[in-house]
Amino acid sequence: MLPAFEIVARHRPVEVVGTPLLAEVYDDPAAQQSSTGKLPLLAPFAAVEVSLSSRGGGTAASLAGPDGSQFSSVIDQGRVCITVRSGDRESIHRSRRHGRTRSPGRLALALTGTHVSALTLEGGAWVVRARVDLSASGTGAIPDVRDPGWLAGVTASWSSTEPGTVTGWTAGTFGQLGLRDIRLVTWADGSAYRTDDGSVLLSATAAGPGFFGTAHTSTWTLNAQGGVRRGAELYFQRPDRPGGYGDHATHVVRDGDRWLVATSTWSDFPADPGPRADARVAVTLAETTADLTRGQHLLATRALDLPTNGPSVGVWDPHLVRDDDGSWLVAYVSARRFFDFHPVLATGPSLDELTLRGAATDRTATEGTTLARLDGTWRVLASDGRDNRRAVRGRFPVFDTSMREVGTVDAPYPTNIPWPTIVPPDPDEPGDRWRLVTFDGTPSGGALVGYGTHGDLLVLRGTR
Repeated sequence: MLPAFEIVARHRPVEVVGTPLLAEVYDDPAAQQSSTGKLPLLAPFAAVEVSLSSRGGGTAASLAGPDGSQFSSVIDQGRVCITVRSGDRESIHRSRRHGRTRSPGRLALALTGTHVSALTLEGGAWVVRARVDLSASGTGAIPDVRDPGWLAGVTASWSSTEPGTVTGWTAGTFGQLGLRDIRLVTWADGSAYRTDDGSVLLSATAAGPGFFGTAHTSTWTLNAQGGVRRGAELYFQRPDRPGGYGDHATHVVRDGDRWLVATSTWSDFPADPGPRADARVAVTLAETTADLTRGQHLLATRALDLPTNGPSVGVWDPHLVRDDDGSWLVAYVSARRFFDFHPVLATGPSLDELTLRGAATDRTATEGTTLARLDGTWRVLASDGRDNRRAVRGRFPVFDTSMREVGTVDAPYPTNIPWPTIVPPDPDEPGDRWRLVTFDGTPSGGALVGYGTHGDLLVLRGTR
């Protein structure tokens, strides 16, 4: 079936500003004390960076809405805070333990969903020094940052009380502090979608400075040498509400001249669901003819109804293929409760007529469901997290289409619950080997961020 795999490359493409839309470099910084530019957005994922001289001084990087609301990252005398202004009310948010910085090279403000973060670049690494959830109490009457009208009128700016402090700035979409949920972009038959130079396209969850609510979906190209490069930023409109959402854990499928994009509605999931009755995750489906290999896209979606083997509080990690007879196979995860989840497979003549085919109900922490044709037979690959019972813990199981385990993938199992994304050899490249692309739980952004910034992107290659 598959060879053994070994790690051959590791990447961590950290970028606060992912796609720059505004940029200035100053030949004479002493003549500059502020600058402003319009930054229309498709979803609330934006960032502003300012480059700082060694002179210091009170400097702010800001995003402002058309209603007068403003969010700012402020540095003064080595302390960093966030100010939130809405109407005649202003609130200041700072961290007593993590808000002090030394000799930062840059200051940044990031808007990721309803979360605002202040970051400084220190020793070549971005560190979150303050953050606030705008949906929490204590921030005043804040705007709906997902509203299309608000997003269309956003401006980015910087200002400083001391001339010469800022040597340049940039603003644009928010990038990522890490990558997780790596998935191969495929044709509908499950084969790899390759670009003109033979690179494959991946989708990934671009991790923000927090967990569910700060992430969004992005695409990346992976070349034959193992290098990665940013592709597109994908945002989603929900079928039951307006606005742009950073939903993620996504599969992108090329089907003829259209794209199908199946994603999981994680972007407004509560950080601590507990017994909340409204804590749910679903799968949506988008169809588009736009070029999803580059640019920014806001995709309209509809619900993709997925059958489960019993009561379920959520489904996620969809993976879609069309079989030779025209029927569809859809692999995904179902949760009995948060967080007790297992892999499931459904099939049907169309994506609107799916019935349950099998479920691995003995698992309690297994996700990353991935369909692969191995030796001419469909298999379901998954990732057994370490919260499973000992016998099925920390491994990549392989299931048949009845969801009976028939083997495992011989590969190192990184931290967290890494997905087993396999890339078949390129038929046009003699000697090309199988690859496995996954991620780990390595954090970034400092202690204030907490869980969710994982991880490094890992490229493994078959040993034969």
